[in-house]
Amino acid sequence: MTNALEIALISDEFGWHCDNLVQALTQHGCFIKQLSLTQCKISLDTDTAVCLPQFEDRVPDGVFVRGVPAGSLETVTFYLDILHALEEQSVHVYNTARMIERSVDKAMTSFLLHRAGIPTPLAWTIPDYHRACELVSQMSRSKRRLVLKPMFGSQGKNLQLISSVAELPELEEGRIYYLQEFVENSESYDWRVFVVGDQVVAAMQRSGTDWVHNVAQGAECRLADISNELATLAISAVQAVGLFYGGVDLIRSANQQTQVIEVNSIPAWKGLQAVAPMQIANYLADHFLATRLLR
Repeated sequence: MTNALEIALISDEFGWHCDNLVQALTQHGCFIKQLSLTQCKISLDTDTAVCLPQFEDRVPDGVFVRGVPAGSLETVTFYLDILHALEEQSVHVYNTARMIERSVDKAMTSFLLHRAGIPTPLAWTIPDYHRACELVSQMSRSKRRLVLKPMFGSQGKNLQLISSVAELPELEEGRIYYLQEFVENSESYDWRVFVVGDQVVAAMQRSGTDWVHNVAQGAECRLADISNELATLAISAVQAVGLFYGGVDLIRSANQQTQVIEVNSIPAWKGLQAVAPMQIANYLADHFLATRLLR
């Protein structure tokens, strides 16, 4: 085991996903050490400057990022600093800090998709309540609705459908309004497409009890054999945001246009794995190690 690659598997929640990745990477002869960014520090009196538990005075041969803990702006900035500093020392980080920054921020994701010409709902990022009210009022006059989303949210949590100014909450100080135009779905489901590199590994249709179709909110999953059009769109979305891998949410509007709703750089795949015949973690492990060799 002396020649085995030492891989840091970083997560904010250890369990099923990490267990699958450990198994997949171990099959390649890697030695996996699981840790959280909350355990790390930057210490300039050491050779590596970045101190990771279980690695003592050395850096890992690679880092697979499965989760970044939530926290204050300072705390999250520090966590990402750890990943940036590892990259500066030529450590292969997957997905990188910059990739995570571009995708965890819904405003930036929307901007990058729009700039790349990828069909995605119109979105507005507004720093104050009164200007957000003006937008909602304008949209409601033309009978268009908006979805209020947390800028850094995931798993379909805390989404609000906004039809009128009366439904728009005043956010606490420091919060930003991210408002995405509501897409009238022509189907009773949306798609989650799992992209690794330039390949669609698997896809599913997700059916919720209302307009939210996230698995974490109780949606039912069905394996989907998607068209070349949807596959190309999902791959293009991941490339536009600049990710090694990602989970892409797609919806077909009432006028039959398929739009990219979100791109996730740390996607869960437990729901997808439940209906997919292939082992998704194996594709991630293969791509992680292949991209490491390209550095």
